[in-house]
Amino acid sequence: MPRTRNRLIAAARRSMLQRAELYRRLDVAKAALHPAALLDRGKYRVRAKVDDAAHAVRQEFRDNRWPIAIAAAAGIAWLLREPIREHAPRLARKVQDMAAGVADHFRADTADEDDTGQVEEDDEAVQ
Repeated sequence: MPRTRNRLIAAARRSMLQRAELYRRLDVAKAALHPAALLDRGKYRVRAKVDDAAHAVRQEFRDNRWPIAIAAAAGIAWLLREPIREHAPRLARKVQDMAAGVADHFRADTADEDDTGQVEEDDEAVQ
């Protein structure tokens, strides 16, 4: 009889341990299916994917800086094509006017130098 009793006690102990483990697993599953936990897990997975994508983009940019920079500049120019079409003629006129003003300024300086040189030569010829 003592053997049977020991077996029954051991079986009851195993049963209690299994029941406790099942309840623990059930609590874990219940907590995992809670809306806040699902949201947190979703946020974590999205952040992980975004971080992986950002790392891949950074690595590609490090490997191909010039082609990506040229493509980015072209993309920005394409996005701003309407304002560029509108403002480019006025800006080009302003740049041309400024360039003409600078050229006139330098022409005037060289003309002044040439005039003073000719006057001195004329004075020497008279003497």
